[in-house]
Amino acid sequence: MAVKSHNNFRIRFPEVLLIGFIILSGVSLGFHTGGFILDVKKIGFSVVSSVEKAVHYVVDGVADTVGAVKELHQLRKDYNELVIKLEKYEELQRSNVDIRKENERLKEQLGFSVSMEEKNIPALIISRNLDNAYSYLTIDKGSVNGIKKNMPVVAFQHGNEGLVGKVVQVGMFTSQVMPIYNMDNIVSCRIQNTRDLGLVNGMGSQDKPIVMQYVRKRVLDELHYGDVVVTSGENDNYMRDIPIGTISKITVIDYNSSLNIELTPIIDFSRLENIVVVNQKELNDRKDKEGD
Repeated sequence: MAVKSHNNFRIRFPEVLLIGFIILSGVSLGFHTGGFILDVKKIGFSVVSSVEKAVHYVVDGVADTVGAVKELHQLRKDYNELVIKLEKYEELQRSNVDIRKENERLKEQLGFSVSMEEKNIPALIISRNLDNAYSYLTIDKGSVNGIKKNMPVVAFQHGNEGLVGKVVQVGMFTSQVMPIYNMDNIVSCRIQNTRDLGLVNGMGSQDKPIVMQYVRKRVLDELHYGDVVVTSGENDNYMRDIPIGTISKITVIDYNSSLNIELTPIIDFSRLENIVVVNQKELNDRKDKEGD
């Protein structure tokens, strides 16, 4: 008897029987000697080990991911804390800079106050009226500090002494100052180089120039832009030779015998904070003490 297969390949029955016998004998021998059982154990161990290894990798991967998330959260928290500390540090630095500038400004004012021959009272501008042409400055010193009406007011700014105005109203703890840019403020003055007399009055705004009038036309050729105009010291209204402003424009008017001269104030009123009220009737005792 023969078994037919595809492609006309024939396997004879005795051969099939022989192959089956050989396989059966091998299996029997394996079970008998324990070799087959040993192989199963090895295979099982290998499979279990592979599974354990895979589980270990998975668990480690999950643990690493969780750890990375925690670490990222901590880093973000540390970063935010550092940002807050940096902002506080920068704010502290700005405060220190502002304090140093304020100290330098006050030291400058104190040195100026002590150096003056006349008795004086340093003060701080606490408010200002800028809504109209008749503006006033309010300072934090009054009658209890020795301030009186019509006392001249000066300042020391950017290394320059300049006229601010005069006291027009005095309270117990505060006073009002009429600045030189107020339209009602008229100051007797001189051109420093030529010594020509004139009158200065404001144009109603700290952002506008002040005007000097009654200077004769014939001195036109002697004047230059940048020439300094100072107080004349006449009528005891102000001390002599206090700088008021510098010449910025000269206009010749045909029908007028005098020049119209615009001045840029020595003092930058938009940045003015500290002033000095001067008592011309008394000497500066602080200067004497400084000399001692």
